Amino acid sequence: MAYTALYRKLRPQNFEEVVGQDAIVKTLKNQIKSGRLSHAYLFTGTRGTGKTSTAKILARAANCLEPTEGNPCNQCENCQRDLAGNDLNIIEIDAASNNGVDNIRELREDVRYQPANAKYKVYIIDEVHMLSTGAFNALLKTLEEPPAHVIFILATTDPHKIPDTILSRCQRYDFRRITGLVIQEVLKNYLQKEGIGYEDKALRFIAKTADGALRDAHSILDRCLAFYLGEELTLDKVLRLLGAVDNSIYEELTADLLKKDISGLLHKTDEMLMQGRDLQQMIMGEIAFLRDLLIVKTMPGAEQLLDISEETLIAFRAIAGLAEEHFLIYVIRELSRLEAEMKYESNKRILLELAWIKLCSPELDKRPDNILRRLDELEKKMAERPVRMIERVGGQTDAKIEPAPKKDLPPIDMTAFPEDVKAVIAAWRTIDFQVNPFLDIVLKNASPFYVEKANALAVVTDNEAGAEYLKSGEWQLRVSEFLASHFQKNFNLQFLSATEFEEMHKHSLDQVKTAIEHLRQNINFEIEVR
Repeated sequence: MAYTALYRKLRPQNFEEVVGQDAIVKTLKNQIKSGRLSHAYLFTGTRGTGKTSTAKILARAANCLEPTEGNPCNQCENCQRDLAGNDLNIIEIDAASNNGVDNIRELREDVRYQPANAKYKVYIIDEVHMLSTGAFNALLKTLEEPPAHVIFILATTDPHKIPDTILSRCQRYDFRRITGLVIQEVLKNYLQKEGIGYEDKALRFIAKTADGALRDAHSILDRCLAFYLGEELTLDKVLRLLGAVDNSIYEELTADLLKKDISGLLHKTDEMLMQGRDLQQMIMGEIAFLRDLLIVKTMPGAEQLLDISEETLIAFRAIAGLAEEHFLIYVIRELSRLEAEMKYESNKRILLELAWIKLCSPELDKRPDNILRRLDELEKKMAERPVRMIERVGGQTDAKIEPAPKKDLPPIDMTAFPEDVKAVIAAWRTIDFQVNPFLDIVLKNASPFYVEKANALAVVTDNEAGAEYLKSGEWQLRVSEFLASHFQKNFNLQFLSATEFEEMHKHSLDQVKTAIEHLRQNINFEIEVR
């Protein structure tokens, strides 16, 4: 028996099996139950969202002899003929290859004839936007006043290409993209039914790659099962087959961009090439990652738009706290331009390496939009540290940067701290925690402080979301174990935001930073931890 592609094998056979289109399904079922079918329907939406499948079910239900709650029974004579592909009353037309006036004239002649042993003749015209102007004009009169026994179902991915005169004569249904969670559930149910092992993160990646198209997800899964026949489906196997990269690479690339680490970016590009990854796909993934960060940073309730878990949202907030909106917008624009250029260039590596260098060296970009971005950064720095003009003898003036005013609080003396705590504080900037790319930045910029009452080492960060991220999951334990292994002491750690710290203690974060600098300058030993 010939092999059937997975997307065809899993094609829904009744309305209950159509996923992600509940409102449309409910409306069509009610029309079948009440007998109030329209003479023309227009199904629009992106690829793989169920337009053609729903059209087939609607056509079968319209002629079903014993419909059940609006669904075709799939058992009667009419349903069986359609399922076998032998029903002359349901005609499928591909408008991409039958888009001429003559084709539509043949259709106009055909609609005059009564259906055979059925109530309706149903015409499913797929990719209807491909019809020529003359073909649309020829179809218009028939669509306006069709015989009572005819139903037209038009399907398209580009409704804006259809004339308004056609649109106004159809009931329009917009098929939505299917969420990643729904696609995962569909794939999971199939694999469980077939007894095939899988990793949840592999299905999550397939669902994300499908971008709302269930058919694409089925096709990707079909390729994976064929290539890794009889094996467990893991994320690494999916990535190797698709030439894609794990999300962790986007975290590392973004962290390198924030640190302006050209070396790290170039090494990761070389590593991806050596692994046979597609650089253009990698750039598209990085753009999507930065877009998610920008939404998290600028929009309350971003989890509803991004369809992500609470744990991932906490991580994204921490990452977003490290970057300014204008920086994210600038990088997204530059990488989008790069991705467009890559389509027409054979040596994609050089283009990408030049883009990394330019993004890490803003002074090289003399375009007006980048100059405005650099001015914004300068204004922010000046707002944080005010400039006072000092007049010299002779009328000359100099600009002097003064530190931001501090609260009227007693100074901090760290000399009384325990020696092991002072060692950690002095070495903090040189410690490479290797937790994850973004928490490493958060920790590097944090300020350690000794809380005598609790005998605890407080790690204070001005990144509020970063402090919340450090408190979640296993990060606190990993940092504690790292410090214990390098300083031979188990520290009682407290991760605090600047706001939490200043509410709990009689010091500001600025005072802590000043005291740390003083301690580092006067301590009697040099420490570097790697």
